[in-house]
Amino acid sequence: MAQHGTAGPAGAPRLGRVVGTAPSAVSGAVLLLPGGAETSTRRPSPLAAGAVRALGRRLAHDGRAAGLAAHVVHYRSRGWNGAQAQLAHDAAWAADEIVRLYGDVPVCLAGVDMGGRAALRAGGHSAVESVLALAPWLPEEDMAASPEPVKQLAGRRVLIVHGTNDERTDPELSFRFAQRAKKANRDVCRFEVHSDGHRLHQHHDEVLALASDFVMGTLFGAGFARPLEDALAAPPPLGLRMPLASGFGQSLRR
Repeated sequence: MAQHGTAGPAGAPRLGRVVGTAPSAVSGAVLLLPGGAETSTRRPSPLAAGAVRALGRRLAHDGRAAGLAAHVVHYRSRGWNGAQAQLAHDAAWAADEIVRLYGDVPVCLAGVDMGGRAALRAGGHSAVESVLALAPWLPEEDMAASPEPVKQLAGRRVLIVHGTNDERTDPELSFRFAQRAKKANRDVCRFEVHSDGHRLHQHHDEVLALASDFVMGTLFGAGFARPLEDALAAPPPLGLRMPLASGFGQSLRR
């Protein structure tokens, strides 16, 4: 059933097909949230969806035996659009759809760029066990506006990964967000990918290995790699500025 994707009426969000080979029985799901735009009513970019599929393929491969289903979320439009927070609403819709398709299975929201913001904002959904935000786009702090909320993340495990040379989304903003989130929820950590930019190309394999370790640990109870375990346990700022070591995960690769 899920292999064929689901969609509502025209203009509605939809869930893409299972990434890779579908597991025989689904016992957990990851929702892949592509990047978007701050303000736009245009259709989502196929390139943005394609950018999260590499992550989806790695997670699907590593999690297939455990029953992991990975789906790309196709938004109704590419814009966050201010107070409408459309991408976050579409992420929550997708979590509802996972429950409809598979029943009461744990969900990880995994977002890139503006999709990272959507994952963090929608993290309070009852089905969500964990949130992964890669190079998340977060708004500049504005004294006249309420800060980006963090209380919805209580009870979830949260991993933020950001390149220190990111010129598109400010790594300092994700650090400040993580600081506030850590006060509401101790299970928050953040890794810094030194010298890497927005797409995290220089350390692509390490980022995928870290993401896989986090998803397998949070959804299926697999043991975390020591750096991730240490980052979650460390007090701020140590666990929020954890360096992602070159070669992370090589010994685990198949």
